[in-house]
Amino acid sequence: MALVPSWLMSSRSSRALAVALVTVATFTDIVAYSIAVPVLPDLSRRLGASPTMIGLLFASFGVTLLIVSMPMGAVSDRTGRKLPLVGGLVALSAATLLFAFAEGLPTLFAARLVQGAADAVTWVVGFALIADLYPTSERGRVTGIVMAGTGFAFVIGPSLGGWLYELGGVRLPFVVVAALAAAGAVAFAWLDLPDRREAREHVPIAAVIRTPAVATCAAAVVAASATISMIEPVLALHLESALGAGPARIGLLFGVAAVATTALHPIFGRLADRFGARRLTMIGLFLTGCALFALGRAWSFNSAVGLYVLQAAALALVITPSLAYMAEATAATGLGSFGVAYGLYNVAWGAGLLGGPALGGFLLERIGFTDLSAAWAAAIVLATLLLARVRSIDREVSQ
Repeated sequence: MALVPSWLMSSRSSRALAVALVTVATFTDIVAYSIAVPVLPDLSRRLGASPTMIGLLFASFGVTLLIVSMPMGAVSDRTGRKLPLVGGLVALSAATLLFAFAEGLPTLFAARLVQGAADAVTWVVGFALIADLYPTSERGRVTGIVMAGTGFAFVIGPSLGGWLYELGGVRLPFVVVAALAAAGAVAFAWLDLPDRREAREHVPIAAVIRTPAVATCAAAVVAASATISMIEPVLALHLESALGAGPARIGLLFGVAAVATTALHPIFGRLADRFGARRLTMIGLFLTGCALFALGRAWSFNSAVGLYVLQAAALALVITPSLAYMAEATAATGLGSFGVAYGLYNVAWGAGLLGGPALGGFLLERIGFTDLSAAWAAAIVLATLLLARVRSIDREVSQ
C-alpha cells in the first residue's frame, strides 16, 4: 500500500473525508428518490401512464430495497466496503439516466427497481463503513452529520427537481443527479479505505438477527418508520378536511418540520454519544407516542405546525441514536458484522414504510384522526415499555 494513502487513512481528516462521501452518497440517493415528484405530470403525459401505474412504479422501489439490503450487507462484511459502495453509486447513476431517457414503462420499472437496490447498498454499506471507522463514543456524532445531510436532501429535493425541470426539461433533473452519483463513485474508488475483514469469523445472518439488542433496535426502527409513513398522508388529509388547509400550507408544515429535524440530527447524535444510543432511542420512541397523542388534538393550523414539529423532533430522536445503537448492539456481541446489522436496519425501515400508510389509512376511515392518533400513540408507548425491558431481562438471565 502506498505510503501517502496509508498515512491519510490513519488521520482524522481521512475519516472525515469518508464520512463526507457517505453523506454525499445518501444525499444523492434521497434526491434521486424525490426529484421525480415535480416531473410526474409530464412523465405521465409523455408515456401514457395512469395514476395507478405511477403508484406501482414508485412502490417497486421498495421491493428491491427489501430484497437486497441484508445480502449486500453480508457481502460487504466479506469483501470490504469500497467495492459495494462504488457499485451501488454506479447503479444509481445508470438507473437515474434510464429514468431520463426511458421511452416506455418497462424501462421505467427497470430503472426504479435498480434505484431501490442502489438505495439499499448506499445506506447499508455506508453506515457499516462509519461503524468500521469510528468507536462507539463517536458514532452518534457522525451519524448525526450524515442524517443532517439527508434531511437537507428531503428539503431541497422536490424544489431542485422542479427548478431543473423548468430550466432544461424533464431529462435535466435526472442527468444532474446521475452525474452527482457518478462523481461519488469515482471518489469512493479513489479513497483508500482500510480493510476491516481481518480476524473476523463469518457470522450467519440468523445469528445477528437473534441477538436481543439487535432485534430490539430493529423493532424500534419499525415503529418509527411506520409512524413517519403513517402520519404524513393521514395528517395531510386531516388538515385539509378538518382545518381547511390547502396544499401550500400543508407543504409549509412539512417543510418547517424538515428544516427543524435537519438542524436537530447532529445535536441528537452528540447526545447519543454522551448519554447512550439505546437510552436516547427509547426516550425518543416514548416521546413520539406522547407527541402523536397531542398532535391528534390540534385545534388550529398554527397549533398543528407546532405540534408536528415536536412530533418530527421526537422521531429524529429515535432515528439518529438508533443508527448508532445498531452498531453498538452488534459490537457488544462480538459479532462485528456491521453490514448484516445495517441490512437488518434497512429491512426494518422498509417494513415500517410499507405497513404504516396502509394501516393508517384503514384506521382513519373507521375511527377518525383523533382516535387514530390516540390508539397509535398508546401502541408506541406500550412498545417502548416492552423494548426497554429487554436489557434488564438479559441481565437477570446472565446473573
